[in-house]
Amino acid sequence: MSKDGKHLFTSESVTEGHPDKVCDQISDAVLDDLLAQDARSRVACEALATTGVVLIAGEITTKGYCDFQKVVRRTIREIGYTKAKYGFDYETCAVLSAVHEQSPDIALGVDETPDHEQGAGDQGLVFGYACRETEELMPLPIMLAHKLVRRLSVVRRDKTLDYLRPDGKSQVTVEYEGRTPRRVEAVVLAAQHNDKVAMEDLRADLKREVIRQVIPGSLLDPKTKVIINGTGRFEQGGPLADTGMTGRKIIVDTYGGFGKHGGGSYSGKDPSKVDRSGSYMARYIAKNVVASGLAEQVEVQLAYAIGIAQPVSVMVDTFGTSRVDENKLKDLILAHFDLTPKGMIRELDLLRPIYRPTAAYGHFGRTEPEFTWERTDKAALLRKEAGL
Repeated sequence: MSKDGKHLFTSESVTEGHPDKVCDQISDAVLDDLLAQDARSRVACEALATTGVVLIAGEITTKGYCDFQKVVRRTIREIGYTKAKYGFDYETCAVLSAVHEQSPDIALGVDETPDHEQGAGDQGLVFGYACRETEELMPLPIMLAHKLVRRLSVVRRDKTLDYLRPDGKSQVTVEYEGRTPRRVEAVVLAAQHNDKVAMEDLRADLKREVIRQVIPGSLLDPKTKVIINGTGRFEQGGPLADTGMTGRKIIVDTYGGFGKHGGGSYSGKDPSKVDRSGSYMARYIAKNVVASGLAEQVEVQLAYAIGIAQPVSVMVDTFGTSRVDENKLKDLILAHFDLTPKGMIRELDLLRPIYRPTAAYGHFGRTEPEFTWERTDKAALLRKEAGL
């Protein structure tokens, strides 16, 4: 990002009831169910949802048993699709399964044996990012976008705005001066609702109960654009209005477009897949580097080959903000973070049923204790080793 001058940057998020996020949560609910029974389960579970139908597909090898009907219907119910008039509900939708075992060829490279260290589940590249824009060490636009849709869910669930339904989206544009966020240029909200509410009431309610509760007043000014339900109405939503699929919100899941993305989704994948565990480790590294004061902003790339334990490349970019030589910073990272699949899984305690909550409102910038990759427990060590 440019160091000088004013510019705008935009990020978006979606609610738990968005059809793609419904599928992400179903995939991770299946993963959690199997990890709770067999921590060594190998899971690559995809979901598709459309009007009245959920299809589960993928490759699963486990000693456990997943009742797909039960897990899918429970997940849909908890999201809030509980009535047939929503066009999609947990009681009447069909649940279809096309799941088979993982290829034994993949297991040869992934499973640990006396003669073979656990390798990566596939080739791939992943990125982690952190910066000082927010207390979560995340970019401001994506954090505001997440908080807006989370607030939409809160006022729906607690009946503050009882006409809201589960689907919704947000978008936030922030004006920067150099690397510093100065103000919010635009806020866009789309909230599914029933057919009774007047649009002028909905817009006034969302300004009062959502936008003003989330966006700090210091970032809003008379020039800030606010667009709520831009088409005028949003009665049909969820899988009735838009087919959902696992893995189609990977930018929402990560940094809102800041930095780069390796292209792999996370949901429905057990941590032997470096798309997931490697991305979590890269975020863990980046956050500790920024928390240590060694850099104001950092992006970490890790790349892996299938069946091989060590990454084939490690890249660190501080965008000119590092207080030490970047080669020294890379050496510190290699010395204090185990980047093998086994090491990442052990360090971040990933063989647990902790993944359903990650499938909505972002995988990063979270405070729940299960999000171990958000810890900054190595920041002091990095600072000391760097001689600062």
